[in-house]
Amino acid sequence: MAAVCVYCASSTRIDPAYVVLAADVGTELARRGHTLVSGGGDLSMMGAVARAARAGGARTVGVIPAALLELEVGDQDADELLVVDDMRTRKALMDSRSDAFLALPGGLGTLEELFEVWTARTLGLHAKPVVVLDSGGLYAPLRAQVALMVQRGFVRQVAADALVWAGSVPAALDAIEAGLSEPQLLRPTPAEVLESDEGPAH
Repeated sequence: MAAVCVYCASSTRIDPAYVVLAADVGTELARRGHTLVSGGGDLSMMGAVARAARAGGARTVGVIPAALLELEVGDQDADELLVVDDMRTRKALMDSRSDAFLALPGGLGTLEELFEVWTARTLGLHAKPVVVLDSGGLYAPLRAQVALMVQRGFVRQVAADALVWAGSVPAALDAIEAGLSEPQLLRPTPAEVLESDEGPAH
């Protein structure tokens, strides 16, 4: 059993099919005996994944900044709802409470969270699986952009490969469980860090 952090949309303007996808993820997490860590909201995909996980018997942990309690509507039914001061604290706490990360379709916040944990993995700061579930092709341009950045030398191939892409809910959970059973810590050389946009600003 693992604590899986799920990043996804809290927007109510999206196609309802994405909300169904999030619920399917929550159901599958519960079926496999995992705990859900989420952004602590009750709207749209974020709420759907938490409700479905609990319905299946999973433990749910939500982390939400006080300023977003009204905007995202705090998930008051969470087994643990942690209200923090700001977004940086939220992300750090979600990271520390999780064994793996799963990004579903989402907006700017989802992208920010995904890139942060993916970059940390490529720099050898953790060995937790990072998986993207893209059953509808929303992230196809992003995947193509990453491939182009590899081709032009901005991203190492090993760093690109550290992000696992999945096209279905079972495939995404399979990828997470495979990564948990065989963790691989990436340790770039100092030269690679300095030559890459993933490294410190200079």
